[in-house]
Amino acid sequence: MSWWEVCIVAVFAVLPILIAGDTCLSPSVKPKVYTTTDASVAVNTVIVIEFSVTCKNGIKDLNLYAELNGHAIPASKIKDSNSFQVSFSSLHKDTPAGNYEVRFFDEEGYSALRKAQRSGDNAKSVASLFAVPVTHPGASHGILVQTEFVAAVVATLVWYIAHSARGKLQSNNH
Repeated sequence: MSWWEVCIVAVFAVLPILIAGDTCLSPSVKPKVYTTTDASVAVNTVIVIEFSVTCKNGIKDLNLYAELNGHAIPASKIKDSNSFQVSFSSLHKDTPAGNYEVRFFDEEGYSALRKAQRSGDNAKSVASLFAVPVTHPGASHGILVQTEFVAAVVATLVWYIAHSARGKLQSNNH
């Protein structure tokens, strides 16, 4: 074997070790969850999860992906921290009140998830790194009549009563 061939073999032997990232072991997650509850001011239901992750083995530079109802997106890392944020948006009718589970994956798990989705396999069978439960109370449309309308009707009634009373007083004085 020539020197060049030995180098190529050595590179291919070491390459998987260099490419393979460490997996977060026993992640400790502290989530804060927000969901849209007022449908009168929002067109979509939004689920926002901000969370911090601490790995038992001290991994710092994680790339995480979140999956909810078959939709997978990357989680945004907050600079200089172990915190991330992810948000999902859908029509109110597509996200009714109920309990949901947002599953999180590292790169290896995300790759397995995408493979399962492409091949039509059950994506729920892919193990996630961790999951965050979300309780969505539903998006309320509020009261049927807006308060501005009620105030306008009351103001019109007060004006009408005052105007009628003034008219009666003036007609009695003549």
